[in-house]
Amino acid sequence: MCGRYTLTVDYAELKSAFKDFSLPDKYAPRYNIAPTQPVLAIPNDGKKAADFFVWGLIPSWAKDPSIGQRLINARGETLAEKPSFRGGYKYKRCLILADGFYEWKSQPGTKTKIPHFIHLKTGKPFAFAGLWDEWHSSDGSSIRSCTIITTLPNKLMATIHDRMPVILQPKDYDDWLDTAARTADTLNHLIKPFPADQMEAYPVSTLVNTPKNDRAELIARV
Repeated sequence: MCGRYTLTVDYAELKSAFKDFSLPDKYAPRYNIAPTQPVLAIPNDGKKAADFFVWGLIPSWAKDPSIGQRLINARGETLAEKPSFRGGYKYKRCLILADGFYEWKSQPGTKTKIPHFIHLKTGKPFAFAGLWDEWHSSDGSSIRSCTIITTLPNKLMATIHDRMPVILQPKDYDDWLDTAARTADTLNHLIKPFPADQMEAYPVSTLVNTPKNDRAELIARV
């Protein structure tokens, strides 16, 4: 799964990586983005603009928005089958902006798990493949939310965990953000592990285990 990630690059670098999209004028660097928090995402609503979504998908048909706490990730292999995700896979896809993520590696023979920070060797920001939806409350308010799609691990991630988030190549952004309804047959080729030789992973402090910790030292190698 993907349960924590980062977006720490400055505005100029993020704008360079997503030059074809509108971005908010300001955002704070985040070193420990956690579920239920606001995340920066670009939905396929035709506007090509990033906005803040709640991390944890709340399907439009849900009776209770707390379901989002259980839908922070969507398994890529079953997107077209699961009721919570199949509609989004067909109609509502998004890019979720990031520049790194964390995963915890189990230590054989113990209950200890060591957090690792994973990012591109270039240090550049990237986009997770995601799904989004908009939920309307009986009081007239609404919540836009999203989930991160996961897939099987590449060779690097396989040494840490049995899943990894789907990271899209920039050339595939427009395809993923197509506003038209799409079938799984035309999208499944994008649900795959990112090349391991373009990524780096290293252990970090257990400070990341606590969501309220959100500072640069969390991504320092230990």
